[in-house]
Amino acid sequence: MIRRPTLATVVGMLPAPDPGSAPGLVALLRFRSRDVPALTAQLRASVALLATKVGFVNAHMARAIDEPDLIVLQLGWDTVGSYRRALSAYDIKVQVVPVISQALDEPTAFEVLHFRDVHGVVDAPGALAADASTVSLGSASAQIVPPAPS
Repeated sequence: MIRRPTLATVVGMLPAPDPGSAPGLVALLRFRSRDVPALTAQLRASVALLATKVGFVNAHMARAIDEPDLIVLQLGWDTVGSYRRALSAYDIKVQVVPVISQALDEPTAFEVLHFRDVHGVVDAPGALAADASTVSLGSASAQIVPPAPS
């Protein structure tokens, strides 16, 4: 019989991040797969490459207890900008994007408003613009926007 470590022993083995390294952005990607071992191997390789990028804070991959074909990947980044720059890197576009594009079609990027670990608490007011819920991509903030000078 193979004995798996309990949550208590696993948590004891993981170093806790200090509040100064709390992520500013969390990307949550959910996947459904008929071949979970293959998917998790691809995600591990993707995380290893993402971890080399500036601004990477942490990653967690987990499986739903009640639905074993549902996998979640959580990526912590120090800022939205570092997350976007990492995704625009050539090696990420070639090796990681094809894997993470298999995620369920739903919002994936979230700004961190509250973070707590054994070392303390970090609260953030949020960085969304006041009009973030009314202005979207392709929308202008004025009725007529002159073209930018060339």
